[in-house]
Amino acid sequence: MRVCGTKTEEQPATKVVTPQSLVTEEEVKAALRLDKGSDALLKSWSMVDFTKKGDNYACVVSSVHVQYSLNQENMEVVYIAKLNPCRHVKDLEKMTSVIFRKESEFYLNLVPELNSVLTEVGQKALRFPKCFHGCMDKNKEVILLEDLRPQGYQMFDRRRGLDVAHITLILKELGRLHASSRLLQAKTPDLDLAETHDFLVPDIFADESMGYRDVFHRQLDQSIEVLERFGGYERSVAWVKSLKLEFVKLMKKHLGRSKYNVVCHGDCWNNNVLFRYNDDGEPVEVMLLDLQINRLSSPATDLIYLMYTSLNGKVRIPNLNIFLDTYYDTFNTVMEAAGMDMIFTRSELLEEFWSMNGLGAIYAMAVVPFVLLEPEDTPDFNKAENMEELLLEVKEKTLEAIDKNPLMKQKFLSVFDEMMDLGLIP
Repeated sequence: MRVCGTKTEEQPATKVVTPQSLVTEEEVKAALRLDKGSDALLKSWSMVDFTKKGDNYACVVSSVHVQYSLNQENMEVVYIAKLNPCRHVKDLEKMTSVIFRKESEFYLNLVPELNSVLTEVGQKALRFPKCFHGCMDKNKEVILLEDLRPQGYQMFDRRRGLDVAHITLILKELGRLHASSRLLQAKTPDLDLAETHDFLVPDIFADESMGYRDVFHRQLDQSIEVLERFGGYERSVAWVKSLKLEFVKLMKKHLGRSKYNVVCHGDCWNNNVLFRYNDDGEPVEVMLLDLQINRLSSPATDLIYLMYTSLNGKVRIPNLNIFLDTYYDTFNTVMEAAGMDMIFTRSELLEEFWSMNGLGAIYAMAVVPFVLLEPEDTPDFNKAENMEELLLEVKEKTLEAIDKNPLMKQKFLSVFDEMMDLGLIP
């Protein structure tokens, strides 16, 4: 905990820059003002860390506990703080700047517009946390959000893999998000959403200058080693090697503009959603989080990312068509409410999904090892100063986990089993 106090408190002449130290009093005041109104008076505030190792990768997540007065009554509120990780890794500075701008502008500028077009046609607002402040100063990025914990929202154990009930809630919300962007685009048919919201254009996965190519290449090499260790996957090994050669071209092709353009979440997987449960322990509501990789592209990019990072094969494979139908029906409901035609048929959605099978495999190879590592084995990305050493640590931990964790083997290999059975791996 770091107590920040009020403006009159003396500050040390020099201060070590940590993610938590980036939050300033003026930023807390700005969030409080937007949240509670101009009559709310800040009294004091403190930083309280609460996340566990392995919960976050691209940023540091903490909380700001605020004491304030309103109408002569003392009150408290907590904000979730997303912070620049202060890694001091030169290669990642551009990426950090881009993802914070993407998320901040998505919450503060785009979400209100999407909600407006939804409510106009009698639909409910999208399920995102409220955002109260965003600072985009280079190397000092801070986003302050609503704390969803008092409402009962919680993270699902990423190692278990989402079941049908959980994935259905996510798919419905993705359908509403995607459809709402088509409604918004229809408002200005002669002006592309990428022109009015240019933060949608940069894609950290497809832009080589972001430093992600080397990360993905490392993960593909690691996957080849894992497949060779098990044996019997010679076709898959050859296929992964071909994917590596075509990696840049493939990412630019699939993550670029599409004839079915929608605003995509970009990073919709287990760790980036929260669920609220009823008294019987059943998930009843979902909240989408972490919009740091949002883009304007094919809806299949979100669906593939979700399906191949957050589901075990035994859930994904027998239910895939049902899942896509659930998504399609939700999307179509929004379009019908607006009196607009659906932008694709069910068969076209399925064709679009399977046309990106290489993307699904890449996502699985890149993300699944992190998903299934035990918390104590997860490398600390927020303290990384050398990405090469970090990725070597990931490789060592993954290979150890393959031998001792049956979930790792089942979830990882099921992707290749599925694609060979479907003839997608030659």
